[in-house]
Amino acid sequence: MRSILPGLLLLLALPAGAEIYKYLDANGNPVFSNQPPEGVAAEKVELPAPSIVTPPPPDPADAAKRKEQAAEARYSRLELTGIPDGESLRANNGSLSVDVAIEPMLRPGHSLRLLLDGQPYGQPGRATRLQLVNVDRGEHSLAVEVLAGDRSLQQSAPLVFTVQRVHRRR
Repeated sequence: MRSILPGLLLLLALPAGAEIYKYLDANGNPVFSNQPPEGVAAEKVELPAPSIVTPPPPDPADAAKRKEQAAEARYSRLELTGIPDGESLRANNGSLSVDVAIEPMLRPGHSLRLLLDGQPYGQPGRATRLQLVNVDRGEHSLAVEVLAGDRSLQQSAPLVFTVQRVHRRR
């Protein structure tokens, strides 16, 4: 196997060292060939040495800064919908759903989490329809925040609402 490798490398290098000739055909058109024709004046064409230009590597500090700026970019629209602000909701079991209106779409690496009465509620996720379960009766505030990992990037304006639950005596 080792004796085959140098032979293959030599075969690959042959075209790189090949000569090119230019001459005119009977109609006066230029022709290029790797062998000069007999009886026709041909000139040898000198080709420049092949070169590979590689761009300089990006500065790691610039790349980190651009990544951070993209992660920090604010959303033009971030709000909760589906709950009327300042109104009462009848939810006997304390369960309700809210939708998140966000523009542009949620970016990769970002997640959404509800804030019920200023405290994180539920696990962060990428869904824009969020569920609240067993919310106590009374007045509450609800907001949504955009997270990058554990860090809060942006928060919606809070909505204030009142949950009405039927109290049954036994």
